Amino acid sequence: MMPERVYLSPPDVGELEERYLIAAVRSGWIAPLGPEVDAFERELAEYCGRKHCVALSSGTAALHLGLLTLGVGPGDVVITSTMTFAATANAIVYTGAEPYFVDSDSSGNMNPDLLVEALDDLAAQGTTPAAILPVDLLGKVADHDRIDVIAAARGIPVLSDAAESLGAKRGGRTAASFGVAAVVSFNGNKVMTTSGGGAVLTDDEEFAKHVRYLATQARQPVTHYEHTDIGYNYRMSNLLAALGRAQLTRLDAMIERRRAMRIRYQELFGDVPGVSVFGTPEDHEDNCWLTAILVDEKTAGWSTADLTSALTAENVESRPLWKPMHLQPVFAGARRRIDGTSQRLFETGLTLPSGSALSDRRRERALAVVRGFLWGERR
Repeated sequence: MMPERVYLSPPDVGELEERYLIAAVRSGWIAPLGPEVDAFERELAEYCGRKHCVALSSGTAALHLGLLTLGVGPGDVVITSTMTFAATANAIVYTGAEPYFVDSDSSGNMNPDLLVEALDDLAAQGTTPAAILPVDLLGKVADHDRIDVIAAARGIPVLSDAAESLGAKRGGRTAASFGVAAVVSFNGNKVMTTSGGGAVLTDDEEFAKHVRYLATQARQPVTHYEHTDIGYNYRMSNLLAALGRAQLTRLDAMIERRRAMRIRYQELFGDVPGVSVFGTPEDHEDNCWLTAILVDEKTAGWSTADLTSALTAENVESRPLWKPMHLQPVFAGARRRIDGTSQRLFETGLTLPSGSALSDRRRERALAVVRGFLWGERR
C-alpha cells in the first residue's frame, strides 16, 4: 500500500479561515468585490509597506494589468528574468510585447551586470525597453538596490514580480515594496493563499486606479454600460478575500514554520559532499517558500534524478527548479543575455517538501526518506 502523499507546499488553512469564510457568506456578499476585498486590500498594502493595493483573480492577471498600466504594448520589449515560471513571460506576450531574457546570479535572481549588458545591447539596436520585470526566485528578493538604480538612470520603469516572495525582506524592506509597482500571488502552493488570486501593490494612486479600472471590464462611471477601452474580468471575489484576510494574520507564523524546515535540511545536508542548500534563512531575509538543494553529481556520487526516484517511490513530492524561459520551446527565438547560471541551477537543483501545512509526521517522513537515501541501502 502506497504511503500517504507528502507534497511540496500544500495550502495551510484551518479553523480561522473557516470562520472568516462563514462570516463572509453570512454577510450576503457572495458576488465579486465587497467589504472583505476592501479590507484585504487595506491590510495587504499596510503589510507590504505600500499605499495602494488592488486584489485580483491571479498573479498572472496582476502581471498583465501591471504591464498594461505601464503602457506596454505591441512592438515593445520588456526585460525579465529567464529563471522564472512561465506566467511572467506569458504576461508580457499578452500585451503584444516581446520578452528579453536575462540570466541569474548565484541567488537565482536577475544578474544586474547582465541587465546592463542587455540594456546596452538593445540601445545599440536603437531600442529602449518599455519596462524591466525582475523576479524574486523561491522567495529571495532580487537585488533592487542595483536594478532600480540601473533602471532609473535610463528612465525605465520597474515592475517587481514578487509572486514568490510575499513576507520576505531585503535590507529591511518588504517584498512588493520595490519598483513602480509589484505583483504578488496567492496560488494554492504559495506561502499564503486565497485558493487562487493575486494583487498589484503600488504607491501611485493613479496606477492603482487604472489597474482597478481595467480589472472591472474598463466600465465608465455612468449609469449605463459604457466602454472606451478593452477591459478584463480580473477582480477578486469577496469570499476569497475573506480567506486572504485570515491567511495574512498567520503569514509570519507560517513563514517561520517553513524556515524551521529549511534549517532541518541544512542540518541534514550539512556534511554531505557536493550538496548545498540553495539559499539559507539569512539570505536577504527570504520567506523560505521552497527549500531546494544543489547537487554536484561528480562530488556527491549521485544526481537529483537519483534522489527524485527515491522520493517518488515513497510518495514524497519533489521538483526541479524552474526550467529557464530561454530554454523553453515556445521562447526559442527570444532575445537573451545568458551566461549559463540559470541552466546550471535547473540541471543541479531540486526542491523538497517545504510547506507550513505539512504535519510533523509528514515532515519527519520526508526527512527519513532523504536520510535513508543518503546513508541507507543505496550506500
